[in-house]
Amino acid sequence: MNYLMCSVGRRGELLKDFRNSMEKNSTLIATDNSPYAPAIYLADKQYLVPLINSPEYIDTLIDICKKEEINAVTTFIDPEIMLLAKNREEFEKIGVEVLAPYEETAKLCFDKYEMFKYLKSKGVPTVMTWQTFEEFKVDFDDGKVEFPVFVKPRTGSGSVGAKKILDIESLKLAFEQDESLIVQEFMDCQDLDADVYIDIKSHKPVAIFSKKKISTTIGGANKTISFKDEKLFDFIKNALKHFKFNGPIDMDFFCKDGNYYLSEVNPRFGGAYLHAYGAGVDFIKLIENNLKGNINEENIGDYEEGVVMMMYDSVVIKKSDDLAK
Repeated sequence: MNYLMCSVGRRGELLKDFRNSMEKNSTLIATDNSPYAPAIYLADKQYLVPLINSPEYIDTLIDICKKEEINAVTTFIDPEIMLLAKNREEFEKIGVEVLAPYEETAKLCFDKYEMFKYLKSKGVPTVMTWQTFEEFKVDFDDGKVEFPVFVKPRTGSGSVGAKKILDIESLKLAFEQDESLIVQEFMDCQDLDADVYIDIKSHKPVAIFSKKKISTTIGGANKTISFKDEKLFDFIKNALKHFKFNGPIDMDFFCKDGNYYLSEVNPRFGGAYLHAYGAGVDFIKLIENNLKGNINEENIGDYEEGVVMMMYDSVVIKKSDDLAK
C-alpha cells in the first residue's frame, strides 16, 4: 500500500508508527510547503507543494497520486480536511481512498457553532454555546449562566485564541476585538478524549482508545493516561450515528457528575494518537485491511488501562543540500 500524507509538519512520530506497521514494500510519501518541515524526511519520498489555498494545489496532489500509485491520502492539519472532502470524487476516480470525512460532516467539524446546533438537534449532550455576545447576555441576565466562561474562534483549531473570561465587561471587549468568537460554558471537570477508527467500508466505529488528559499545550494533550468506560464507548457509538466519517478521528469530551459531553471532533489523526498506537491500538493495520476491500470487525476497548503517554521533542538533522526541493 502506498500512502500520501499531506501537510505533515512536525508529525514525525506518527510517520514512524506508519513505517513500523506498514506491510513490506509499502511506501510512505509526505508533502509540505516548507523544506524545513522535519516530518517529511521520515517518509520514503518528499514533495514540496503549494499552499493549500493555491488554485493548483489539488492538481498537484492528484499528479503525485498518479506518479506514486497512491492508495490512500490524508492530511494532518484541520484547514485541509474540507479541501480533501470536497475533492473526494477526483481522488476516487484514480483509485485513491480519502481518509477524511464526507463533506457535510467536514463542514460541521470546522464550524463549532454549527456543530453545537447539530448535536443539540440530535440529542447528543454537548457544551452549551452562544454565537454572539447579545445572545449570551440574554441568558446571563436571566440567570441561566454565570462566569467564568470560555471563548474561542468559531472556526479555529489548535486552541489558538481560546481563553477563559471572568466578567461581562471582559467578554464584551473580547467580542469588540474579534467578532468571530463564540462563548462556551466553562466546564470545570475532567477533560478527556478518544481516538476512534471509523471503518471506511461499514462507516461504523470499530476501535476506540480513550484517555484522560494530564497536561496540555497549545494544540492538544502532551501527557495522558488510558482508561476504559463502557458508558463512554456507548456514548461515542451513539453520537457517531449522526455523522459520516471515514478513517481516524479524534474526539474531545468532558465528564461532569458522571455524564459525558461531546466538545468537538477533529476528523484526522489526533496529535496524541501516538498514545493509542503505543498501547497497541493500531489504526494503520485497520486502514490496510480496509484498502484490501475488507470490513474490520468491531474491537473496542482492546487495550490496558493506566498506560501513560509523555511527549518529548526530537530532531531531524540534514545538510542544507539534502533538503527537499
